Amino acid sequence: MKIGEMILILDFGSQTTQLIARRIREQKVYCEIHPYSTPLDKIKEMKPAGIVLSGGPCSVYDEGAPHSDSAILDLSIPVLGICYGAQLMILQSGGQVEKAEKREFGKAELKILTTDGLFAGLEIGETHHQVWMSHGDRVEVVPEGFDASAVSAHSPFAALRHQQKPLTAVQFHPEVAHTLIGVDVLRNFIFGFCGCKPDWTMHSFIETQVVQIREQVGDRLVICALSGGVDSSVTAAIVHRAIGDQLTCIYVNNGLMRTGESEAILRFFREKSKLKVIDVDATDFFLSELDEVVDPEIKRKRIGLGFIKIFEEEAAKIGNVSYLAQGTLYPDVIESVSFRGEAPIKSHHNVGGLPEVMKLDLIEPLRELFKDEVRELGLELGLPAEAIHRQPFPGPGLGIRIMGEVTRERLDIIRKADVIVLDEMKKHGWYRKVWQSFAVLLPIQTVGVMGDGRTYEHVIAIRCVDSRDAMTADWSKIPYEILSIISIRIINEVRGVNRVVYDISSKPPATIEWE
Repeated sequence: MKIGEMILILDFGSQTTQLIARRIREQKVYCEIHPYSTPLDKIKEMKPAGIVLSGGPCSVYDEGAPHSDSAILDLSIPVLGICYGAQLMILQSGGQVEKAEKREFGKAELKILTTDGLFAGLEIGETHHQVWMSHGDRVEVVPEGFDASAVSAHSPFAALRHQQKPLTAVQFHPEVAHTLIGVDVLRNFIFGFCGCKPDWTMHSFIETQVVQIREQVGDRLVICALSGGVDSSVTAAIVHRAIGDQLTCIYVNNGLMRTGESEAILRFFREKSKLKVIDVDATDFFLSELDEVVDPEIKRKRIGLGFIKIFEEEAAKIGNVSYLAQGTLYPDVIESVSFRGEAPIKSHHNVGGLPEVMKLDLIEPLRELFKDEVRELGLELGLPAEAIHRQPFPGPGLGIRIMGEVTRERLDIIRKADVIVLDEMKKHGWYRKVWQSFAVLLPIQTVGVMGDGRTYEHVIAIRCVDSRDAMTADWSKIPYEILSIISIRIINEVRGVNRVVYDISSKPPATIEWE
């Protein structure tokens, strides 16, 4: 998909690569993340206005270290190298990178030498700017044509720029909040070097997608996987705007939904939308598919395959259906793709869980969007706030919030605990303050005391996180009084649970969902 100008980000494995994309899109400029190994011919076909080489965990001299095609630097396209990307640019240009005598990790003070290029509009001289460093190597020999444009205490070449070519590099990370001039640096690259215009908006996105969907579908029929969540609701709305009654939405109750959720979803769409919705109760089918399955990857893939099987069966009943529309988001795609041959973070049911041979072609209008962009899109499409501001709920449902085997008994426990968590979060005004809040059933039992008697029962973990786009997240600082109420209610009201714990891990290194 191309919407006006596009910035291409080549990913070398940094944990903050997605933040680069977020910062660029915040400037209303479209960008995409692709692997560092993307062939040169494909890059030329994409015709990017600029290229960003991300950071990464390797040293440029490591055996098997990721190297992009050095010819990228000769395309006359502006290139910004960040951290590892900066070192690779210097190495491929004929410079020298070595292990630093003193490494820089965390906050550092940057002294700007020139206001040309990346530092336009910023103060130079003795003024020091806070930036965020994360490197053990540093540039020691500058290649011909490059000049230093900033320094730090341990980096004599903290930023560099080529005198003739549109190449620039920074040793720090402009994408993170700790770099106080980060937005200025990225804006100077996007608009100064690349000449982009801030014209990528949700309104322009809708116009582009409607045309593309109409051209793709023609006079054929489409079914939409409707879960009731934000992603599938927005997908259904934009596809319906494009093709109207050619769309049929299918809601599948996989038996892994929360208490009363299926009934509420169907009632909402039948009463408050113009969508044509049919429902399928496939509880028995999915529970049989998950019988004795404990591996989370197998769970996700069986659930994904199960959905496709049912969608294809329902499509056959409708007749002449050629497409399946689903709410795949950019984080789903990123997390389901492996880096340097390593295992992906997780196989999302709508990406890694799809069969290699599928009878229906896919329509994924949200595939390049982050969650907050999807919410903005939904409001632009006129969807009610109650549909847009729901907390995310995973496609595999409670199946990945039960650690270990999924059984009817364990589903009953997690459903009752989940109701209490959401009830108290809403009651105390915290539901909209956090990104997600939910209960997880752990695969262990612990000793407790109830009524002067020994118990040996299940453990519930509470997970609440703050995030903007699900790519990074921090655990929510919920008041102790609320956590206490939740714990007491779960232990008193959910038979089979005698202990409640709170998850205080961030993403990364953890993920938001436990499986």
